[in-house]
Amino acid sequence: MTCSLRLLFVVSIVLSSAAVSATVVASGAGGFVVREQVDFPGEPVAAWQRLVRIGDWWDSEHTYSGNSANLSLSLRPGGCWCERLPNGGFVRHMEVVLVKPGSTLRVTGGLGPLQAMGATGALTFTLKGAAKGATTVIAEYAVTGYSAAGMAELADPVDKVLAEQLARFAAPAHQ
Repeated sequence: MTCSLRLLFVVSIVLSSAAVSATVVASGAGGFVVREQVDFPGEPVAAWQRLVRIGDWWDSEHTYSGNSANLSLSLRPGGCWCERLPNGGFVRHMEVVLVKPGSTLRVTGGLGPLQAMGATGALTFTLKGAAKGATTVIAEYAVTGYSAAGMAELADPVDKVLAEQLARFAAPAHQ
């Protein structure tokens, strides 16, 4: 997909879903914190069910295999947010460290290029009931590590990717 088509696709997702609020909360040489928020058009139980089916809403372009159907999330202590690769390969994207069904999911690790850098973080999804049967979903990713250019340089790109994923999560076309 060309850059302009990809941009149009992302803009259309964001405009067709509830507004996504994305923010770089803090950033420095050793790490950063990003926070995104979106209103999901359903009760917390429905939002939770969608959240844990990560392959249903995560963008295939942000996978190693090119197919989000290869993603899985195991909701148990030490569970895996994993991805199947060809020839029996796999990627362990993150480890499940906290599950409060219907309200909180926390996973730790480095997504995408952060993993190859040895960076790690805690990604927490918090679900809160909102007005008119909706659910506010907050995703906060606190990352620490080393980059010769400084970790602050990575905050905006990571923030943009997570905002895009959260928009896909809430978009009716992807439910």
